[in-house]
Amino acid sequence: MSDAFSKNRFKNALANIKNLPHALFLVWTAGKGWTIAQIVLLFLQGLLPVGLVYLTKLFVDSLTKIAGAGANRDVISHVLFYGGLIGFSLLLSQIMDSVTQIIRTAHTESLEDYIYSLIHEKSIAVDLAFYEQPDYFDHLHRARMEATYRPQQIMSQIGSLLQNGVTLIAMAGVLLPYGFWLPLALFVSTLPAFYVVLRFTFRQHEWRRKNTIEERRRSYYGWLLTSEESAAEIRLFGLGKFFKERFEEIKTRLRKERLKLAFDQKLAELFAGLLALILTAGAMVWMLWRVVQGFATLGDLALFYQAFQQGQSLMRSLLANVGQLYANSLFIGDLFEFLELEPKVVSRKNSIPAPKQLTEGIVFENVTFGYKQDERVALKNFDLKIPSNKIVAIVGANGAGKSTLLKLICRLYDPEEGKIKLDGVDLGDYSVEELREIITVLFQSPVHYNTTVKENIAFGNIKAEITEQKIKDAAMASGADVTIERLPKAYEQTLGNWFPTGTELSVGEWQRIALARAFLRESPLILLDEPTSAMDPWAETDWLERLLQNTKGKTVVIITHRFTTAMHANIIHVMEEGQIIESGSHEELLAIRGLYSKSWSSQMRENIQTKNSKAEFAVD
Repeated sequence: MSDAFSKNRFKNALANIKNLPHALFLVWTAGKGWTIAQIVLLFLQGLLPVGLVYLTKLFVDSLTKIAGAGANRDVISHVLFYGGLIGFSLLLSQIMDSVTQIIRTAHTESLEDYIYSLIHEKSIAVDLAFYEQPDYFDHLHRARMEATYRPQQIMSQIGSLLQNGVTLIAMAGVLLPYGFWLPLALFVSTLPAFYVVLRFTFRQHEWRRKNTIEERRRSYYGWLLTSEESAAEIRLFGLGKFFKERFEEIKTRLRKERLKLAFDQKLAELFAGLLALILTAGAMVWMLWRVVQGFATLGDLALFYQAFQQGQSLMRSLLANVGQLYANSLFIGDLFEFLELEPKVVSRKNSIPAPKQLTEGIVFENVTFGYKQDERVALKNFDLKIPSNKIVAIVGANGAGKSTLLKLICRLYDPEEGKIKLDGVDLGDYSVEELREIITVLFQSPVHYNTTVKENIAFGNIKAEITEQKIKDAAMASGADVTIERLPKAYEQTLGNWFPTGTELSVGEWQRIALARAFLRESPLILLDEPTSAMDPWAETDWLERLLQNTKGKTVVIITHRFTTAMHANIIHVMEEGQIIESGSHEELLAIRGLYSKSWSSQMRENIQTKNSKAEFAVD
């Protein structure tokens, strides 16, 4: 990376200025009242230093009169009066500073909450496809990281900018009578420091963008080392040292690069400070010469010294604030990039309500679809009919495209070509929200919510008023009621191990809770992805009986590897490489002696061998 402040960087600076109004709008929107209160207080605080400088001049001149004319009541009263005003001004400054800090803290908290709200809303709104793209996680990582502290920095810098600006203007007015060139000298003396801020702002921002993936990789290794999901394998395979070394390797490299940037910046700031110091010394020598010549008093010298020194400090701080505010606007730009992501799977104009009951079913017509991160096509020219009010099973090897069908039916994705129709209407013509409300889904890896049993089940239909009896009925329908009754607090028991008093369940028990959540929805269309994968044969038989009892008059699609589950369906479709190659009932598919029949025979032999092995083990 070149250190030169090139024309391209200058163009980038101008291009990114648009982020500043957006950042200011965020600040204003998050708390209009707080913003106004801060502006008033900061304006008053900006005037106080100028008043102190002028009072210092009067105080020093009063002391000079005592030294020249001797002490008398009038002179002493002036000294005490000005000294008292200085003391009161300092006290007032402290009080106003404390009040400003309280208001700024409250405003910062409000701003941070507002930004997190925007991030969460966008995370909910974007398509599922975004979560399968590394670039999305880069955007999300930067947006989420900046939201934790950038708002506070923006608030602080805007406040300092306003306060220092007011003070600087007043200080320039104080210096102007001593020489019209003095305000200009103040400005020139701070330009090197401003250049340094801009230059290293760009370097830091470029460094952060370049290393986003590495920072996420470091976070990933940290997650592996501390996550419950990976804890068992890390211990079993001895992976702890390996991941720890990977984490430390990335962390060490990033730390060295950050320290190198910090060292270069401080060195440049040192040279900029020396230039400013030389100019200050020259101005002071000029003013001292005026005092010696009798053109100014010692009070004027004290005023000039304080005004020029504070003015220079203020000017440097002001330009630094501008540079830092711009730096934060660059990073906030990452937040705006994230917030500008737009979902593609949305309700179309004039969308129609989804049917409350299916009468014809679902039809895939010449559908082609592939995941963006995968070069393979999941479905190509795919056709399928799922009749209403039937139980349809779809079986096939991993990667055949079975789970993709469920995601397309839910409109988590839209097909690239072809159409999917529900009751003769293109899925895209229905409102996305209403379409999903008539669908109950159990995904292959359901979420384990670390909340109470009651809430875990109620999440199946959070928009409706759910009675305790309905929750119990859903639990009974899934077979989860037996497990729940054994818990210490039954339906009030917190599940998982994230929080105190939580109880962890087995994989099969979690699956039954998820099934209860699905049954609570009472939707006409039920989609189940490997619903019995974590159940033993006895539990599977019990669950299938419950399923048949609770899904009468509904359309059910079951994705499964278990033929003992599929055999109970009215229609079974066999998928291979994104195509349906066999269809029929269990008996019909056995009769044609195709792939289903061979797979059935193989699975039955394995089941018999497993049972024999268990029997021999029990005898031994």
